[in-house]
Amino acid sequence: MECKKYSDWLVVSDIDGTLNNTLRRTPKVNTQAIDRFVHTLGGSFTLASARNVQSLKPHYMKLPDVRTPAIVLNGAGIYDFSKEKMLWFNSIPTSGKEIIKKAMDKFPFLEIGVFTDDMIYLVRAKYLSPVMMLLDSLRHRKCDSIDDVPEDKWGKVIFYCFPNQKKKIKEFVIGISGTELSYIDTTAFSFDMLSSSTHKGNAVRVLAEILHIPEENIGAIGDYYNDLDMLKTVSHPACCEQAPEEIHKVCEFHACHCNKGAVADFLRYIEEKY
Repeated sequence: MECKKYSDWLVVSDIDGTLNNTLRRTPKVNTQAIDRFVHTLGGSFTLASARNVQSLKPHYMKLPDVRTPAIVLNGAGIYDFSKEKMLWFNSIPTSGKEIIKKAMDKFPFLEIGVFTDDMIYLVRAKYLSPVMMLLDSLRHRKCDSIDDVPEDKWGKVIFYCFPNQKKKIKEFVIGISGTELSYIDTTAFSFDMLSSSTHKGNAVRVLAEILHIPEENIGAIGDYYNDLDMLKTVSHPACCEQAPEEIHKVCEFHACHCNKGAVADFLRYIEEKY
């Protein structure tokens, strides 16, 4: 039996386009590599996603090991599925609510999704936001006004709009926002509002402290711009072959395409080099 030489290592992976292939399925080679890294070599492996707890759970529970807490809501929370408990949460400041009100007044077709620690609230749900809930079978509640949304623990807010209006809306909300808020593109018809201190990288750092993992032994792999802060934060960043050039520029390792098992490729690299 091999010695557990990676017991002080943490590897974090994005889901869609990284752990999963373009059809949202996990290549078998990834599952096998994670199993070896965790059970044979003693490392810790988990997921970091923009998804909330409910949406992440089916993907997380398919991992060979479910003891390491996961990062949810683009880094707003760290959730322990084994204990069904949120270990850490970073809420959007109250100023975000006023910005949302002004944006909804100015753009009557704008739809809003407020993701809290345990629920999704849809405000002015018409077309886009209900479809997104349907795609992932997400539990949610519809509200007539942003004032109807409970004010506690807003992890992220999604602005849903048609692509031809997205740039105008995003420029407007950024123009009336302070430094306590940040925004990130997610799809052609949506972008997220977060606390400026919320990103996957910060959450990975907090998780490593919880697990007592040294900074030099943290690796992460992603494929898109919402992974960029995470990749810039960790000591060993990696990306999938299909990632944009800007993502490749910050990475130590360039894995194969997600369809071919990018996570397995990265875990092999760590074992061979370190």
